[in-house]
Amino acid sequence: MNALHAMLLSLIVVLPAPAFAADVEAGLLAVKTLGSVNGQALACAETRLAARAKQLMLAHAPKTQRFGTAYEEATQEAFLAQTRAAGTCPDATQLTDRLNRLALQLAESLPIAAPAAK
Repeated sequence: MNALHAMLLSLIVVLPAPAFAADVEAGLLAVKTLGSVNGQALACAETRLAARAKQLMLAHAPKTQRFGTAYEEATQEAFLAQTRAAGTCPDATQLTDRLNRLALQLAESLPIAAPAAK
């Protein structure tokens, strides 16, 4: 009975792992995209939108080095790409639309955890 019990427990632990990994990767991709929008907003002096991107990051992303680094690198890359490009900045409406879509995506892939009861 103990061997059967141990085998069942190991299956319970192993089976959800691929779904969890996919969720983490989807969340990481959303955070990278959020960083890109943030970098573009910063380069285009859209400080209100950059502040909203940061707020979404802080609210949704796990407080880990992996997620923080992904966000910062995507921000820097997008900022440099925008400042180096000879083109014009997208208007605030376009950036707002992207942030709104990202907010929905983040809510699905990285939902905000309820605060612990005190």
